[in-house]
Amino acid sequence: MSGDDFRGGDDSAEGTEAERARIARHLIAGVRGLPPSHVPVALCRTCVSLLPVASGLSVSVMADEADLGVVLCASDGVAARLAEIQYTLGEGPSREAVRLRMPVFATDLTCAPDTRRWPLFSTQAARAGAGAAFSLPLAGAGNTLGTLDLYKDAPGSLSGAHLRAAQLVADAVALAVIALDHASPDPEGVVTWLAGAEADHEEVHHATGMIMVHLGVSAEEALLRLRARAFAQGRTAAEVARAVVDRTLDLRDG
Repeated sequence: MSGDDFRGGDDSAEGTEAERARIARHLIAGVRGLPPSHVPVALCRTCVSLLPVASGLSVSVMADEADLGVVLCASDGVAARLAEIQYTLGEGPSREAVRLRMPVFATDLTCAPDTRRWPLFSTQAARAGAGAAFSLPLAGAGNTLGTLDLYKDAPGSLSGAHLRAAQLVADAVALAVIALDHASPDPEGVVTWLAGAEADHEEVHHATGMIMVHLGVSAEEALLRLRARAFAQGRTAAEVARAVVDRTLDLRDG
């Protein structure tokens, strides 16, 4: 399905439901018959085909703690870097979209108001190659499951038709996450295709615990220190956590 399939002329309930159905069929066709380990990449590839206005995108799923998210899939290195930057810094459109439960946009990451709202994220995102970033929450039953995050390599906004298409794709992705989670044989509800992404955050949990013990600080402060070290060294939080767990990095050293 191309972006031309999303036309802004029909705002009726019937037209919206028809678009929703087309998107759902496209997503289902994109992942049908695939082994669980291949689903994330296929899901992301299908979303990209549905939203050609974006230079790239990622899908993140929130863990039980609001500060911990799992990057389920990313279409390219820039999209992956933007998701990790927001997790590491604890700021950005994705963080706001989860908190507010509504779409949050940064249409020009090189100037105000975006640089005032997210000074660290804006700088790092522009350096990574993004000119604009857009985050849409994945709505669950009374909570936010995660976010669909788009970026454009040049500053700019989304048209009304493109925004509607992005929202419908986000809705469909949320339903897919819920359906796959409910279908999981895991009694704790963690689907097998999330296992690889969850591994990174198991390391963050482990590293946070080690920092708490070594420095005698709370879990919140331990996570902040891990993020601060990642930012200072230009690394991701997952990379620093792995170094802590492997004992090749000791935050007591400064």
